[in-house]
Amino acid sequence: MEGNYCQQFKKGSLEMILLCLIAKKETYGYEIITELNRTGASVLGFAKEGTIYPILYRLQNSGLIQCRIVPAAANGGSKKYYSLTAKGREFLTELIAFWKEYTSCVDKFIDGCILSEEI
Repeated sequence: MEGNYCQQFKKGSLEMILLCLIAKKETYGYEIITELNRTGASVLGFAKEGTIYPILYRLQNSGLIQCRIVPAAANGGSKKYYSLTAKGREFLTELIAFWKEYTSCVDKFIDGCILSEEI
């Protein structure tokens, strides 16, 4: 049942999940992808750069996260470390409150749902 409905639920929650990961600690893209794949791959599907980085850019453009560029010792390149802004922390607090209320409401319907083989 991996159809369009499941994809929409995943898309709708991924921004909140990324904000939660960034709220825990300043982090960089590859670390975010690794953590997503380690903890949520069975439900979310495997996180890929092509999915995660556009969301990070969108969150940054919205002023919810900021990035700090640090030279990478390993290859001479650089890493972007992401952290929440004050606006991002406030937004995430509101989003989590909404999510808890939303899932509580949905759970009430699911708990009362009776499936019959006669359908």
